[in-house]
Amino acid sequence: MQNNTATAGKAEHPGGLSRLALAQAEFDPEVVYLNTASLGLPPRRSLDALHGALEEWRAGRAAPPAYDAPLAASRAAYARLVGVDPSWVTVGSQVSAFVGLIAANLPAGSQVLTAAGEFTSVVFPFHAQAPRGVEVREVPLERLAEEVTSRTALVAVAAVQSADGRVAGLDALTSACEATGTRILLDVTQAVGWLPVDASRFAYTTCGGYKWLLGPRGTAFSTVQPALVDEIIPHGACWYAGDERWESLYGGPLRLAHDARRFDLSPVWHAWVGQEPALELLAGVGTDALHEHALGLANRFRKAVGLPPGDSAIVSVAVDDGTHGLLERAEVVGSVRAGRLRLAFHVYNTEADVDRAAEVVDGHLDMAAADGPSV
Repeated sequence: MQNNTATAGKAEHPGGLSRLALAQAEFDPEVVYLNTASLGLPPRRSLDALHGALEEWRAGRAAPPAYDAPLAASRAAYARLVGVDPSWVTVGSQVSAFVGLIAANLPAGSQVLTAAGEFTSVVFPFHAQAPRGVEVREVPLERLAEEVTSRTALVAVAAVQSADGRVAGLDALTSACEATGTRILLDVTQAVGWLPVDASRFAYTTCGGYKWLLGPRGTAFSTVQPALVDEIIPHGACWYAGDERWESLYGGPLRLAHDARRFDLSPVWHAWVGQEPALELLAGVGTDALHEHALGLANRFRKAVGLPPGDSAIVSVAVDDGTHGLLERAEVVGSVRAGRLRLAFHVYNTEADVDRAAEVVDGHLDMAAADGPSV
């Protein structure tokens, strides 16, 4: 997807600061924070909105219908980020609930293709359908497209791998699936917020909001192509999915929304209060500028420690014993996934962050494991 705000991050504000710099001014971590792949940091505007909402709650002045506004704004903002109409977007609190919905709607005996080592929220819901004969086949991510056959009902995969940041070859995958009539469920949790994504290309997408979208834990998005909405049984149907939600509180008949909103799950209200301003901040910078910034920092780190350039804002490296202690003492925060150090670079990170992390890690790469992913 080509975002209409491609140069937003570099555009000059009347005060002389770029939109990226203005966005960065809303964050004040006390460490070098390179762990967005686990948990994003909140901008000041999100904290202010949350503090205000909590004070209203404390004072007894909170009104439940008022929480619809930040959720609706979040739905619309997310739709813009992934290039679809808001009617394609359904909301809830976790990715696995939306994956589970698709899994439960697969015909008995379906075959699902996925990447080896995929995040479990993307694959466990399909494994849980084994009593109905649903088969999950795992292949290396790099061979995913070539392993699609006429037997494959669905490919379920992340656009960016959680464990090591590898980016899926989506063009080859969509071409292979078009040739066989196979649908794709794409998890974009580790992508949207730094990587341009066009959700309209895929039957279904899912995304957690608490990482690259900088929201509190408790927000999640999914998209469904409009032509597929009517064939999905809404197993989690609830009052919030009603066509007129505040008139859908009691009794039958079933009266759900006519678009993807029929799959909405009852929201974690305060989480959406914090999510809306964060999405506003990301939109202000612009998708292409976010991508350029994050990837530029990741590749600056790669170069500093002797790695080739990559295509991901997530860097996964094998390091020797003791490196994690060095990082902790230097107050550089990353994470360990699949036995490797995982660092993630986002809107609030700077070249100084990169240089500090590289200074600590340089000379401590485990060259015996150099044949593993080092994207």
